[in-house]
Amino acid sequence: MNKLLSSMFALAVASVTAISAQAQEVKGDAKAAEQKIAMCIGCHGIKGYQASFPEVYRVPMISGQNAKYIASALNAYKKGDRKHPTMRGIAASLSDQDIADVAAYYEQHGKTEPVTKVPAAPDAKVAALLQKGACVSCHGDNFSKPVDPSYPKIAGQHKDFLFVALKSYKVENLSTWGRSNGVMGGVAKQFSNAELKALSAYVGSLDGDLKTIPQSKFR
Repeated sequence: MNKLLSSMFALAVASVTAISAQAQEVKGDAKAAEQKIAMCIGCHGIKGYQASFPEVYRVPMISGQNAKYIASALNAYKKGDRKHPTMRGIAASLSDQDIADVAAYYEQHGKTEPVTKVPAAPDAKVAALLQKGACVSCHGDNFSKPVDPSYPKIAGQHKDFLFVALKSYKVENLSTWGRSNGVMGGVAKQFSNAELKALSAYVGSLDGDLKTIPQSKFR
């Protein structure tokens, strides 16, 4: 009986904790973020802007991205699960409210109707790679409708960024770059870099919701 009561008590505590955590989820304010994005627009607000670490690539388009994914990514940089030094420094300076606000801002920034165009079919080689990685199972139809809002839209994202991002899941233990994510690590490690580049090129060629919108400071 004592064991049963203990188990029931533990379950009750766990349930209350989960409900409490859900109730305390920070709600983002896109308007408030207008005063918080100065560190973002210097890279993400310039079309074609390139980063040079760990190699040269265009920084990702984030306008139109899912807010929950942006928040998840920033928190991963803040915790050190993503190692990029610049992004870690920026994320570390943000409060939970700041992250929620910035995420809400970029989700609605230049938002348009979701893309419904049927993508061009990949060639047989890329189709086999997509099937092997089960990419659609998370990133959804046309790679623009993730099955969970904490997953990113990837259709139309810069192919060079996608390639660097995928490679980073293969080297999560490096101190200066890399990403720790069990699911994506398992997926990326199945492929050679040449195969990751082919996947990135195809996904990057698709129409998608993502865009870079120059901020007023840079127009």
